[in-house]
Amino acid sequence: MSDRAETTEAAELLFAEPGARWRAVAYGPLICVLLLAAEIAAGATPHWFALLFCAFLISGFAVLQVYAARTHVSVELTDGFLRNGAETTPVRSIAAVLPVDADEPWEDGRALGELTGVPRRRTAIGLRRTDGELVRTWAKDHRALRSALSRVVAAPRIGDDSGPDTGRDD
Repeated sequence: MSDRAETTEAAELLFAEPGARWRAVAYGPLICVLLLAAEIAAGATPHWFALLFCAFLISGFAVLQVYAARTHVSVELTDGFLRNGAETTPVRSIAAVLPVDADEPWEDGRALGELTGVPRRRTAIGLRRTDGELVRTWAKDHRALRSALSRVVAAPRIGDDSGPDTGRDD
């Protein structure tokens, strides 16, 4: 069993977005079946080979797209880690969830995950790491992710006697 699967099983999942759903693979063949039914109902000669070929081809491309989206655009948050795509960030390394109108220029921070930026149709959320780096996490349901992140980052950590990290050196 992989480390990622063991970590996911051990911690409660607080937020998850799969990136894409496997049901999308069925849409192309479903349309081909509807076209076949329409041809039969209209009394036309069914185009069996063309419809089967198109169903297979569309399904093949859809499988590739869904697999890529689930690998690179999925988001998971537990009380121990935040995973954006293939990049996993320990929650203990996040000092603060930044507000939208923060004075810090978090919009210029590196997007988490192995992508060059925030994926399309996702909204960024600014984070300040304990090392001071500003990064961006992202999700479609950014409000739910922000809420869950705020709760888990603000929660006291077991074995952490230092109190909340304010990011200041007093």
